[in-house]
Amino acid sequence: MAGAAVAGGTEGKVDWRLAAPLGLTYLAFFAAPFAILLGISFYADAEQTRLGLDSWTKFYGDAFYLKVIVDTLKLGVFAVTATTLLAYPLALLFRAVGPRAQRVLIFIILMPLLTSVVIRTFAWIVILAREGVVNQTLLALGVTAAPLNLLQTELGLVIALTQIEMPLMLLPLLTVMNQMDQNLVDASRALGASKWRTFFRVILPLTLPGWIAGATLVFASATTAFISQSVIGGARLVYLPALIWQQSMVVYNWPFAAVASLTLLFTVLAGIMALGWLGRFARTG
Repeated sequence: MAGAAVAGGTEGKVDWRLAAPLGLTYLAFFAAPFAILLGISFYADAEQTRLGLDSWTKFYGDAFYLKVIVDTLKLGVFAVTATTLLAYPLALLFRAVGPRAQRVLIFIILMPLLTSVVIRTFAWIVILAREGVVNQTLLALGVTAAPLNLLQTELGLVIALTQIEMPLMLLPLLTVMNQMDQNLVDASRALGASKWRTFFRVILPLTLPGWIAGATLVFASATTAFISQSVIGGARLVYLPALIWQQSMVVYNWPFAAVASLTLLFTVLAGIMALGWLGRFARTG
């Protein structure tokens, strides 16, 4: 490692040419498009003939678009919460079973990643429809007297996203949980702590880095899941990705779409930063 960082055999001098391919790629595929997007957002009209802040003031001065931002953030938080509640029991089960059962569980966890998100999303249309598996099961059990409307609702979208994003939460969590020292758990139980106290005082703090990584992936993926939001949410639910597509491909108002795109980018970054801050606070608290 140290030798790779030495320039032309001159000790102590870093050869920045080694980082040039990555730097140029970053510049070409992220920095330059970001700069173009930022520049377009400062056009005041859809024809891009006049500079101004009209697109920004229109976006942030309208209660409808502010609600779209809040709904997008809520969707990410709901997806993280739902995947967390299901991932921890699955991860604890994975840790408790033998190697053969672990291989089966790994296959079940990874199988959704081998299937296109489009196929999985359309499968959820069949499952959540009024004549679908969920409604037929609820009717057969007598839980409801009439089929529920799950499609084009936030509840149906969160249910679908929970299954679609579950591997992104489980894989980092399993990695950290497998490295956890079982002696600490056994010591907690031997000292009289209940299972819940052991979970919240021992297992949860030790697996927090894995949860932070999984929550970051799920939040970023759920808030930008254009296919799932459009197909399951339909036209009744509007989130930032659908708004960007509508403004850029239907209305052709690129400055306004640029403002929405930058808002989505900063929204996701804010969520990731909040999760990172939560992780640091938990470690030092």
